[in-house]
Order: sequence, then structure tokens, then C-alpha cells
Amino acid sequence: MSDIRIKRVESLIREEISKMIMKGVIKHPSVNNLISITNINVSGDLSHAKIFISSFESHGKAMKAVAGLNRATGFIQGKLGKKLHMRTIPKLEFVFDDSIEQGFAVNKLIDSVTHDEE
Repeated sequence: MSDIRIKRVESLIREEISKMIMKGVIKHPSVNNLISITNINVSGDLSHAKIFISSFESHGKAMKAVAGLNRATGFIQGKLGKKLHMRTIPKLEFVFDDSIEQGFAVNKLIDSVTHDEE
């Protein structure tokens, strides 16, 4: 499958799932609009999509949101099937993306080193 098609599918999935989260379509108590999609990786054959989620809340609440999204994958895939005109919808897997937390930790280390040098 061409990279352009994969990127387009990733973009469409991101857009539709983001809309579902923001509009409250996914009725799970831990899924709220304080979570965001940071990245999506769709396999070359379009059969699987790994969706990376970050949250503005605590790590524990973010993990509950990811678990809630994983429990709702069938519902989400059904909604995607109605919106996206594809033969098959990729199997969805939601995972927590801790890259933002890692970035803050690295920045904190850099700040501490620069303050120590002064």
C-alpha cells in the first residue's frame, strides 16, 4: 500500500475518533475531552491501527481512559465504518503515549544542569 494512502487513512481515523471524543459519542466514564490522539500508526495492509493517546490528567486516569477506549473498539470501528468509505476498517488498539511526560523530564534535567553551571 502506498505511503500516501496510509497517511490519508491515519488522518481520517484521527479526525473521526477525535470528533467522537470531543462530542462525547463514546459513553465511557473515563473517556473525556481531556485526552488527545498524539499519533496513529496504520499497518501497510490497513488491517491494524495503533492509536497513541495522551492526557492532561494524571497517569492513572489516562490509563483508565485508554482501557475504556480499548473496551469501546467495536463501537468505534462501527462508527468509523459508517463515516469512512473503506472495504474494511482497521482493527484498533489504543495505547498510552508517555512521550510528553518524557519530554518534560528531559527539559527538567536540562534546566537543572544549566542552573548548576551558573
